[in-house]
Amino acid sequence: MSNWYENLASEDFSKARTREFLSRIGRLLDPSSDNLLSLEEVKAILKPGGETYEGLKAVPLDLIVGSEGRYRDFNRHFLPKHDHLKQRWVRVDLAHYTDVPLPPVRLYEIGGVYFVRDGNHRVSVAKMRGQDCLDADVSALDAEIPLRPGMTIEELKDEVLEYEKKRFYERTGFGRLTGDEDLSFTSPGRYDDILEHILVHKYYINQGKKDEISFDSALKSWYENVYRPIMDIIHELGLLSRFPRRTASDLYVYIVRYWDDLKRKYGLAYPVAEAARGFSQLYGKSRTEQFRMRFRAFSARILSIMGRLFHREPKND
Repeated sequence: MSNWYENLASEDFSKARTREFLSRIGRLLDPSSDNLLSLEEVKAILKPGGETYEGLKAVPLDLIVGSEGRYRDFNRHFLPKHDHLKQRWVRVDLAHYTDVPLPPVRLYEIGGVYFVRDGNHRVSVAKMRGQDCLDADVSALDAEIPLRPGMTIEELKDEVLEYEKKRFYERTGFGRLTGDEDLSFTSPGRYDDILEHILVHKYYINQGKKDEISFDSALKSWYENVYRPIMDIIHELGLLSRFPRRTASDLYVYIVRYWDDLKRKYGLAYPVAEAARGFSQLYGKSRTEQFRMRFRAFSARILSIMGRLFHREPKND
């Protein structure tokens, strides 16, 4: 009888691997959309606050979207991606056939979804068996931005950027004071940099003054005397064409950092326009270089697709 159950469990794993292969084929043009989310990568984007222990609860399997350490071993549906996972996977599946109780999995909850700390194979088997929920020992990480099942890392970054922009505009009155709604970035955390720039500008304006100027006045002064002149240089020099995946606001932050380094090296009078030109020459790409990079990336993607189609792992029975 035990051999019969073992054969059933082995067949289940084969079915799971076949489903994973078909899922991979269906996402060949966008393979990253089939990836399981990495908890560490999500934490790096969301920067959650404290941790709270929530105890034992039944967690819907559809809300388990990622893993702390095994996100490369399973796809977004928790289907196994490698044959070497078979032995452990079958052992977990066999426990279900023989009514052997398994301990609860351990999960992190963040933004309304869950990530596996321990029990990736148990989650995989439960999903394959069509279960709706799984008993889990849950700890919650505090995050302000809600997540949803099926969200990719890129979509999460977009959500964070929208949230950060909305919060910055509301807290500072940036749009109302400047009439500029285009302060946009491609990486999280840049609005904090802008706030720091404004506060530093406010500090220097207040030097030698009896009455401290308001934050609103400092923001408008920074915008007119620091930000807009550098943005004009960016557009006059056509720098966006050399950084096609960046916004003008991105370039402002990068150029200011580069300019600060040059001022420490050559003195405070170093011109910002020269810093912008130097930054572009050092880090920017010409159209020819961009074409070559895109061609290499396209070639690498085709080779990757071909490898995904024809690669077969050695049997590990």
